[in-house]
Amino acid sequence: MEIASTSYKNKGRLKLVLGLTLTYLIAEIIGGILTKSLALLADAGHMFTDVGGLALALFAINIASKPASPEKTYGYYRAEILASLTNAIVLIGISIYILYEAYQRFLNPPEVQSKAMLIVAAIGLVINIAGMLILRKSSKESLNMKGAYFEVLSDMLTSIGVIVAGVIMLTTEWYYADPLLSAGIGLFILPRTWILLKDSVSILLEGTPKDVNIADLRAGILQLNNVEELHDLHVWSLTSGVNAMSAHIIISANANYNESLQDMNRYITDNFKITHTTLQLEKTGNNESQMHI
Repeated sequence: MEIASTSYKNKGRLKLVLGLTLTYLIAEIIGGILTKSLALLADAGHMFTDVGGLALALFAINIASKPASPEKTYGYYRAEILASLTNAIVLIGISIYILYEAYQRFLNPPEVQSKAMLIVAAIGLVINIAGMLILRKSSKESLNMKGAYFEVLSDMLTSIGVIVAGVIMLTTEWYYADPLLSAGIGLFILPRTWILLKDSVSILLEGTPKDVNIADLRAGILQLNNVEELHDLHVWSLTSGVNAMSAHIIISANANYNESLQDMNRYITDNFKITHTTLQLEKTGNNESQMHI
């Protein structure tokens, strides 16, 4: 089965965003050292984690593109889901750290070099917006690409927070702006990352894909000519956009096996987002007695 995953089709976009983010990370580290800005160096640490997340997503795509083997009959599609799961866990950790750091800074807000913050953060904002535009479409098609998109989104929010805090501190010297905005960023990221985590775990547990209504699928198959019974119906995702299905179907005694199988496969692929089917057909009187779902 050679089905290109959605992430693989967007591999070039991910490489471009990784290059942009890595370039900004280097610039931010240099800027933080030259200006002696702790805030910029701390944000560089956050950027380093995001670069790692993007690199992990790209690595997973390369692994997932490896062909199937006797040991891995479905190939390595799940590597992308493992990457999205890892990204979700890392992002949740980052959000919790942001909230903790915001609390510490609220207790004792440090004096920040606001002008340097504004310049570097403005550059970062432009790069992050470009990255989001590049990944926006593909993030709706793949959990792995969604994880990468959230990495860039968290960077953009950080840049906006630094800019807003920089303007406030530059004009009012009210240094509580930094921890307050940082806490807002952390609270914004957490619920979205939690959704990514749940979706990743659902695929790893072989849950029914969100884009497949299994009740409609069952009802539709049962309405096809010569179909009398249906059980052992299972639908799961190998990775985002690659859904598989298996079922045990009882057909009438005078039905033609090949014609029935073709009709079923045509109906399933035309009406549901399923790319791989395994159907066991038996005629009335020859079927097993056990019924599952």
